[in-house]
Amino acid sequence: MLAVMAFVAIDATATVYTWSRYNLSFETPEAGFVTYQSNTRFEIHWEDMVMTIQLYSKDKGDDKKLLNENLQRKALGYSMYDLQDGRIKVKGFKVYSISGSMPDGSRAIIADLVSKRQNLIIEVTVNYLYGNRETVEDMVKSFAENKDQKPNRERKKQKVQKNKGKDLEKPNEQQRPARKEKLYEA
Repeated sequence: MLAVMAFVAIDATATVYTWSRYNLSFETPEAGFVTYQSNTRFEIHWEDMVMTIQLYSKDKGDDKKLLNENLQRKALGYSMYDLQDGRIKVKGFKVYSISGSMPDGSRAIIADLVSKRQNLIIEVTVNYLYGNRETVEDMVKSFAENKDQKPNRERKKQKVQKNKGKDLEKPNEQQRPARKEKLYEA
């Protein structure tokens, strides 16, 4: 039986799900309604998107060509058009993805996350309305395999560039006089 536990994450607008059998965790937006769960499948719905997760073993291989062909077939099975290969990176997984438009005007992304630790392929399919692309990519990027059962969170680091040469000199103090404020009248 699937053991999926929900915890409220640090971010107040996200829910963390853990698939304890596989030490797999991922993060989704709050207010989702779980419609199906089993040992190998999980589905959750929101007002403006649907996410389905299907687990497969690597028994048939994790060949790049085979996985890309399967993604193309699945996309054509959904009658998707304007297909584009995805460029999503997830720590701990090889990712193959495809995105496109659905016949009803919504968007979809299908991603195969091939585990580097286990004999596991995680297929994530998300159907969403236009404008939710960033949220969908964040959900896919949050997948993690770990004993701590914490999802991957993208750590944004700002790079500080060091100026060399004349920019390091002290500015001319005559350009801006010191500001004097009167705190109270004596």
